[in-house]
Amino acid sequence: MECIFTLKYDVGEQYCDPDALVERLGAVGCTDALVGTGKAGYLALEEFAREADSVESAVRAALADIEAAIPSATLVNISRDVSVL
Repeated sequence: MECIFTLKYDVGEQYCDPDALVERLGAVGCTDALVGTGKAGYLALEEFAREADSVESAVRAALADIEAAIPSATLVNISRDVSVL
């Protein structure tokens, strides 16, 4: 099933280049989300679309990928509205 959700992170000021963030995320396979960098030091991965057996598995896989790309990022929010297609 495909799960759609949003993750928001505090990435700190060292990751203020949006292009570099997108490149790092793409390198670990996070190409299935819209990347928002409108507020300096913060990152939103909106409409994250992951194939998985469960919502929990989809979110955990995405969290692991983001941690690999940006180890110092701190999770701020996981959207409550998760869609399953």
